Amino acid sequence: MPVRYNTIMLIDDNEIDNLINQKMLEAAQLGQRILTHSGARAAIESLKNLEKLSTEAISLIPDIIFLDIDMPLMDGFQFLEEFEKMPEKVRDHIKIVMLTSSLNPQDLSKAKKSQYVRKYINKPLSLDVLNKLDV
Repeated sequence: MPVRYNTIMLIDDNEIDNLINQKMLEAAQLGQRILTHSGARAAIESLKNLEKLSTEAISLIPDIIFLDIDMPLMDGFQFLEEFEKMPEKVRDHIKIVMLTSSLNPQDLSKAKKSQYVRKYINKPLSLDVLNKLDV
C-alpha cells in the first residue's frame, strides 16, 4: 500500500496511546513522517510556527491530524476553536480525525458540527480502521 500522507500529527495527552498509534500508523505505512504532541496547546503552537516559516517548512504542515478529545489544559474541541483561527492555507490543507475513547454521544455530535473534522474514530486505532480510512 502506498504512503498516503507526507506528514501525520498525533495529539494525545497519553504518551502510551501516542506510541501505540504511531506504531499502528507506521505498520499501515500511512505517512512518511509522524509528529506527536502530548498537548493540544503545543500542537497549535507548532502549527503556528510552521505556518510562519519558509516554503520548505510548509511541507511539514500535517496532511492529517489524529486528535484526542479529553486532554488537560486544552481539550480537542478547544484545539478546534484555535485551529479555526489559523490561516486558510493551513486549515484547508489539514484533515482532522477525532480519535477518542469518549463514548459520549454529545462529543460525537459536537465533532460532526465542525467542518474540519472528517472522521470520528473510537480508540484503539487498528490496522483495519487505518486501511479503510478515507478522508
